[in-house]
Amino acid sequence: MPRRLENDRWLFGVTLALCLLGAVMIYSASAVTADQQYGRSYIFLLRQAAWLLLGLLGMFALMRMDYRRLREPAVVYPTIFLVLLMLVGAFFLDKSHATHRWIRFGPVGIQPSELAKLAVVLYLAWFLDLKRRNSSSMEFRKEDFLHTILPAAGPILVCVVLILLQPDLGTSVDIVLVAAAVLFVQGLSWKWLAAGGVAALPILYLLIAHVSYRQARLMAFLDPGSDPQGAGFQLLQSLIAVGSGGFTGVGLMESKQKLFYLPEAHTDFIYAVICEELGFLGAVIVIALFGVYGWRGLRAAFGAPDGFGRLLALGITAMVLCQALINFAVVLGMVPTKGIPLPFVSYGGSSLLVMLLATGVLLNISQQAREPAW
Repeated sequence: MPRRLENDRWLFGVTLALCLLGAVMIYSASAVTADQQYGRSYIFLLRQAAWLLLGLLGMFALMRMDYRRLREPAVVYPTIFLVLLMLVGAFFLDKSHATHRWIRFGPVGIQPSELAKLAVVLYLAWFLDLKRRNSSSMEFRKEDFLHTILPAAGPILVCVVLILLQPDLGTSVDIVLVAAAVLFVQGLSWKWLAAGGVAALPILYLLIAHVSYRQARLMAFLDPGSDPQGAGFQLLQSLIAVGSGGFTGVGLMESKQKLFYLPEAHTDFIYAVICEELGFLGAVIVIALFGVYGWRGLRAAFGAPDGFGRLLALGITAMVLCQALINFAVVLGMVPTKGIPLPFVSYGGSSLLVMLLATGVLLNISQQAREPAW
């Protein structure tokens, strides 16, 4: 008699908790700004709710679809092609905030770089599992560079270059980190990763040193007080918000920094508003929720019935946690300021949709996973 499939209630519950917390905090952080700009304080909340509904429908659909169908070439190739087409197509459309990051259909905007994150994870899981099944050895060897490492990294590098040209350095770094995590888990030697990191350093230097706003952000990160009204303004306001919250916070809807002091309060810096309004306790709860997500994601990965499921679950878990860690680090001044949303929580339809779709796949893997030893 086949085993009855059950959903991971912890993973499902923590995902909903993060989404609901995000909706509450988006309204809190954006109500005044939305009222001034649009005359309706709830406009950002309504938009986020629409994307949340769409994302939940997609998540439920993927929960009920066997994840093994995603490893069919008829799924992988069109997905990669469509994402690359959208990344290229964005350059032929009008700029938004001086960048080519969006494809707009009337009032609806799609950010292809968000879709690229999930597409990269899907491609890596499919390709690496295919190589494993067609090879007697699961280990990467130096002589496999042309047949394994280069084909695995090639499409990813194309996506990263296109995203860099938008320009969007933060998302590019995020994708590279997730890809490196999947490759390492599959058996790629740390020496290859170290060599790739060393090779990327000159490129990273040029991308920062020869772009004035990135150089200013780096200098502001090293010394925010050197330009408090310019490049260091956002970081200083974020740190003020975090410090103002104390242990229990100033209270929901009571943030002062969101009142036109902290830029992007409802998007990339929503965690600073959480720290101010809900205090240290609220900040720790958010981190704990992502910790539970990571625990259940890894549990699903280690219990997956096949290599494709294991790599896909690991990639999705790494995608969510890596983005969350980068956002925490930016808000707390641990890395230079960069526009990376907090998964499930920050305002942004494309990010929310992708994260919920990815979680739907992860939930399906968890349904079929064997019980791990821990």
